[in-house]
Amino acid sequence: MANNTLTIRDNRTGKELEIPILEGSEGPGVVDIAKFYKEFGLFTFDPGFRSTASCRSRITFIDGDEGILLYRGYPIEQLAEQSSFLEVCYLLLNGELPNKTQHDEFVKLVSEHTMVHEQMLFFYRGYRRDAHPMAIMVGMVGALSAFFHDSLDIQNPRHREVSAFRMLAKIPTIAAYSYKYSVGQPFVYPQNRLGYVENFLNMMFSVPCDDYKISSVAARALEQVLILHADHEQNASTSTVRLAGSSGANPFAAISAGIGALWGPAHGGANEAVLLMLEQIGTVERIPEFIKRAKDPDDPFRLMGFGHRVYKNYDPRAKVLRKAAHDVLEDLGRGDDPLFKMALALERIALEDDYFIKKKLYPNVDFYSGVIQSAIGIPTNMFTVIFAVARTIGWISQWMEMISEEDHSIGRPRQLYIGAKQRNYLSLSQR
Repeated sequence: MANNTLTIRDNRTGKELEIPILEGSEGPGVVDIAKFYKEFGLFTFDPGFRSTASCRSRITFIDGDEGILLYRGYPIEQLAEQSSFLEVCYLLLNGELPNKTQHDEFVKLVSEHTMVHEQMLFFYRGYRRDAHPMAIMVGMVGALSAFFHDSLDIQNPRHREVSAFRMLAKIPTIAAYSYKYSVGQPFVYPQNRLGYVENFLNMMFSVPCDDYKISSVAARALEQVLILHADHEQNASTSTVRLAGSSGANPFAAISAGIGALWGPAHGGANEAVLLMLEQIGTVERIPEFIKRAKDPDDPFRLMGFGHRVYKNYDPRAKVLRKAAHDVLEDLGRGDDPLFKMALALERIALEDDYFIKKKLYPNVDFYSGVIQSAIGIPTNMFTVIFAVARTIGWISQWMEMISEEDHSIGRPRQLYIGAKQRNYLSLSQR
């Protein structure tokens, strides 16, 4: 609702316009500039949309200065410590936590949709063995729309619901198969008797010729990774899903576009960069050398996994994963591994060094999620895939919220054109 207005004056013409200020339930208000172009003949200029609210949403709230992240009003710390991933999925989709009956029905429905169409398995064979798993994910998720013509009417609420269940249930299977294909192992079919995370780990690491024992500590840590990555407001990939979906594209196509955006190293690839950085450092003894380089403004080297573009305080997700990372290393006996020794040494420096404290370069969620996944045995090139598995529910929820709005329309950002002015074509002989 507009409680106040902002008066803008055009000094060229002397014309004034009162613009409504809309207040949300949390965070700063927004200036409603819908009539700005019509009244002034001007566009606004905001590269990267850093100061622009692209939509209304009831799903996620972030206060980067205070280090707050809320899903539907619930603090992320409470959900990560006390909830399960599928319960969080229900919350993001429906706006409220489920009761026991709703929870059990939701889990059952997701479990019943975990298998992918058998013909999709032939698609994997079209990829090179060394293809990046994210390249496979983009293609396989987009291909789902070729198999489910019965639920592609985005104006039908039931179709949207069925598509949501299918996407949520099948994404771990598609992800695990992308790994199995890359290492030349047979695909492992999902087991409905297993939980969501346990099923994924089983599809990732079990083989038909041997028994695979799932570590409860590792499973719980990975579940927390999924919960903490489930949604994060209007980030690059979520905005991509909304923009693609605004054209009327089916949800599988929209989410495939989101996976492509997530693949970027400035977005979902950050936790992969953490492990690559640790490999570059090499040994604990070389850490002071790289810390010195990180402090040098003239050195291009940057410590990955420290600080955050949004959080100017301690990343609330990192607080949860710090404990999970230490628990996993202890449970799996990986604390003496040189890679994890380096990670722990870097963590200690970042939490104690005045330079890092002053600049608020705390270890972030990418730092700890990379450590956890590596300790579990997930290869580095699968880190962003795990991110996609987690974020799928956020994308679905945001897409469903957008589609259900009565006034939603296709996204169409404007631009500041700085190219050549209109000119006449000259034939080849005249140039």
